Amino acid sequence: MFMSIEFMLLAVNFHFFVFSVSSDDMMGQSFALLVPTVAAAESAIGLAIFVIIFRV
Repeated sequence: MFMSIEFMLLAVNFHFFVFSVSSDDMMGQSFALLVPTVAAAESAIGLAIFVIIFRV
């Protein structure tokens, strides 16, 4: 489940970057830097849930 969310974030990130380059807009590129931050936070939360489940 988390891997599919990761692929969706990667696809959105790629589209933001391509459309911002094609339209010479820096907003999409700056937002594309925010997406890996969200993905890293999501991975950390998933790992924390995994550790809590197996600790109990």
